[in-house]
This record gives sequence, structure tokens and C-alpha cells, in this order.
Amino acid sequence: MSLFDFEASFVEVRFPDGAENFLKVKETLTRIGAPSYPRTTEPTAEKVLWQSCHILHKRGKFYIVHFKEMFLLDGKAARTNLTQDDLARRNRIAILLEEWGLIQIVRPDRVQTPPPAPVDTLKIISFKEKSNAEWTLKAKYDIGRSAAKYQHGERESYNQ
Repeated sequence: MSLFDFEASFVEVRFPDGAENFLKVKETLTRIGAPSYPRTTEPTAEKVLWQSCHILHKRGKFYIVHFKEMFLLDGKAARTNLTQDDLARRNRIAILLEEWGLIQIVRPDRVQTPPPAPVDTLKIISFKEKSNAEWTLKAKYDIGRSAAKYQHGERESYNQ
């Protein structure tokens, strides 16, 4: 599918202080996501934070998108299950970024359907905690990464 099939549902954003905030938003998004706690009590067990959303720059516009939306954009519809809960988390993340003064949502109605998820459905790691070894930050989608790498088994499931 092309960008135009999904562009209508993406959350378009602007930067109040200009496009130089792009990198700040990109870094902030690495610290917001779904936590995965170890199933063991071993002290060496790893806590992982899976990044939920990315910022996409396409045709002069910026969008906050869920990683599953990126898989759909890459033509992976058969292996991707984008749910209303995923979109609700994306909406909450976009609203948080706006509340923090990092972005301005171009069309606020786009983050109301589905209704934004409660904040407690996300784990947010502060910038200070990022250097703390307690959490490992990971992404299921890497913007700019070759789609061929995903096809050759580097990522087994897009739905987690």
C-alpha cells in the first residue's frame, strides 16, 4: 500500500520551535513504550522497553506513527495486526508530546478516535533514567532499515 492509503489516519505534527526539535522528539519516543518484565527473579534478568511510536518525515510533513503502521506502510499487512489499542496508545503518546511542548498536533480530532489510552498503559523512562542499566530500550521497527532484512527473518513477528 502507498503512503496515501494511510496518510489520512497518521497524526500530522509540527514543531513549535521549528524542525530542529525533530531529533528531540525522535529520542523522546525511544523512551516511551510497552514494558516487558523478566519472567525470572535473577538479578541479571533484563527489563525491556519496546518503543511504540516513531516520527516519520515524508514529503515535507511530520507524523507520529505506531510501529505497526510502519509495517503496514511497508506492505506487511498479512503479518501485521494493528489494533484499536495500538492506535489509542499512539494517540496518547502524541498528546503527551504536545503537552510537553515538543510538538503541535495539526488536526487534534485525529487523536480522539479511538480515545487516547490511559497513561498507565505506557512506560515512560525519564532522560536521566536512560543511562541507568535497569532498562534496555528496543524498537521493533527501525526507520531507514532495509525491508529486505525484515523479510529474511530478522524480525519474526510484527504483532507483539
